[in-house]
Amino acid sequence: MSLDVTRAEPHSDEARRRLEHARTSRLAQLRALDETERNTDDHLLSAQKAAMERVLKEIEEAFARIDDGSYGICVGCAKPVPAERLEILPYTRHCVACQRRTA
Repeated sequence: MSLDVTRAEPHSDEARRRLEHARTSRLAQLRALDETERNTDDHLLSAQKAAMERVLKEIEEAFARIDDGSYGICVGCAKPVPAERLEILPYTRHCVACQRRTA
């Protein structure tokens, strides 16, 4: 299966595969943080755990966007998110320009 470079969004199977990989990686990181947290009371670990949980929520929202057909469309400007950006951040909701405006 190849990515059609003329389209802004990857094929939904490819997007799901990337999201599954991102979710699996974040869940492993969260488990590692949970193990570390048992041995220490560190605010940095708590912040890292909260960040992982936010990303996992964004990943679940991206799966919902695939299902409703809005995956790959920027929520800020309604333009397609470049395929390269979706390859790097498959759960992103914004193009780079809109992300900069929201940060």
